[in-house]
Amino acid sequence: MSSFLHRLFGLDGRIALVTGSSGGIGRALATGLAQAGATVVVNGRTLSTVEAVVAEIRQAGGTAHGAVFDVTSSSAVKDGIARIEQDVGPLDILINNAGIQRRTPLEDYPEETWHELMTANLDSVFFVGQAVARAMIPRKRGRIINICSVQSELGRPSIAPYTASKGAVKMLTKGMAIDWGKYGIRVNGLGPGYFRTELNKALVEDEKFSSWLAGRTPLGRWGETEELVGAAVFLSSDASTFVNGHILYVDGGITASI
Repeated sequence: MSSFLHRLFGLDGRIALVTGSSGGIGRALATGLAQAGATVVVNGRTLSTVEAVVAEIRQAGGTAHGAVFDVTSSSAVKDGIARIEQDVGPLDILINNAGIQRRTPLEDYPEETWHELMTANLDSVFFVGQAVARAMIPRKRGRIINICSVQSELGRPSIAPYTASKGAVKMLTKGMAIDWGKYGIRVNGLGPGYFRTELNKALVEDEKFSSWLAGRTPLGRWGETEELVGAAVFLSSDASTFVNGHILYVDGGITASI
């Protein structure tokens, strides 16, 4: 990498927390930020899976630490962020990635499942975003990336609550950008399309769905999680110093097509 590009895109000396990074998209983003030079804090609720990703990053030559706490608990988040700031160092980058999916026709959707999904997908973004911003504000710098979705814009059958949660994350992202921009904190969203992950395994193996998806996506295929890394590095780096309140969709063209 030339010195000019390294200055723009390099993350040397930066500390990044990626929530829900013990698997799937979060794992790919944590690994990618480490490869770009960041010290990465891997987060999840299960110690063994967090430690496995930390070991993987370290074996590849990166720097990583683990932080096991539940992002749906405001008290656990406050304690977890305080420990990271004390033990690892001041956070420069936050990627709010943790989330869940629960597919059920809306008329049959259980109330408790609605609350579970909203807590995981929306409340966690508020809890972690606020806790990290409170640490960033006195430093007058920081980057926050909230993982949105093509469902921040588009709906599909049986996932109305998920669509509602991701639409809310999109607007919370814009609100954070507005409130915290004056402190030098840039807040943007990253909106994945359909990617091959453990959570999408059933859909990937469903020939009818995969055929539909290939026809619906201008690039004609599923995305691979590594294809999200470039966008995450861009939004984390000095290449995007005047990008704020933007949602960057990495979706093979789904949101551009009808």
